[in-house]
Amino acid sequence: MKGLKTKLDLNNRQRTLMAKHAGVARHAWNWGLATCKETLEAGGKLPSAIDLHKRLVAEVKSQNPWYYEVSKCSPQEALRHLNKAFKRVGQVKGTGFPNFKKKNVKDSFYLEGSIKISGDRVKLPRIGWVKSHEQLPPVHPKNVTISKRAGDWYIAFKIDFEPQVTLKARERIGVDVGIKTLATLSDSKIYPNPKAYRQAKKKLAKLQKELSRRQKGGKNREKTKLKLAKAHRRIADIRADHLHKLTTYLAKNHGEVKIEDLNVSGMLKNHKLAGAIADGGFYEFRRQLEYKCEWYGSKLTLIDPWYPSSQICSNCGHRQKMPLDKRQYDCPNCHASIDRDLNASINLENAESSAV
Repeated sequence: MKGLKTKLDLNNRQRTLMAKHAGVARHAWNWGLATCKETLEAGGKLPSAIDLHKRLVAEVKSQNPWYYEVSKCSPQEALRHLNKAFKRVGQVKGTGFPNFKKKNVKDSFYLEGSIKISGDRVKLPRIGWVKSHEQLPPVHPKNVTISKRAGDWYIAFKIDFEPQVTLKARERIGVDVGIKTLATLSDSKIYPNPKAYRQAKKKLAKLQKELSRRQKGGKNREKTKLKLAKAHRRIADIRADHLHKLTTYLAKNHGEVKIEDLNVSGMLKNHKLAGAIADGGFYEFRRQLEYKCEWYGSKLTLIDPWYPSSQICSNCGHRQKMPLDKRQYDCPNCHASIDRDLNASINLENAESSAV
């Protein structure tokens, strides 16, 4: 399966319906969480999603007629997600107790049933035909997830996907990822780092300052919050666009892609470089390569992070210390002079390690 997510172009009536669905899903989640807490504190057994839904219909839905204005899937799926969240507590590392949801914070809901796609339009239960931001594949998804991000609504669903082995232009390639340049390939190609967050820091600081001066609860504060959210969304979109283009090119055109098995969480503990490392999206780069190599019939090979790719001369194998401020590798043995990152990428291509 392949996930697809795109923006929706909605009118005011449709935006209101989306907000109602998200509101009902949020209300069902918060009611179910409060009910589960009461049951557990009283020494009872955690109720299942089916038990919660039966109580919701009997106790809540009958007293709140606005529940009938939206699809029944919205509160049902919210309770299923709540039940899964409780089951993950203690089983998945870093997973804590579920929290209550707030309005306009990660609003989303689930729909299933009679869903149709025609060109750039999608027919949704209880909402009708809505326009998408781009042409959609001619499929019939069984269910969709609608979510809100920086004031705009997005639709996501899964489609059947058959991996396609592409014709490779090169048997293998080494990739050295870094802060100054996002990726340096062993065939001398360089992909610059967009540094989206760094470029937008002044604008973000200005908006954050403006937000801090707005009166809480006021409309102008909400407008500034939306501006700030859109600025952060633009940063994330720029970073994702560069990473997708790079990883797609690597997986489609190379039989084997070799990269360092970087410990990103450990690198982020370096407070001097944490911002630049996070801005580069190193973890997302590896994650995308892993599934795209499977899509296009390539092999991803991870090289030991302690392999001295920057210290070894790619021409003669001589090894010397290379401080971070030294950007050119000058070999005293064979007198070769080569860019530090290009030298490292060539060494990664020639290195041996187990594939993922």
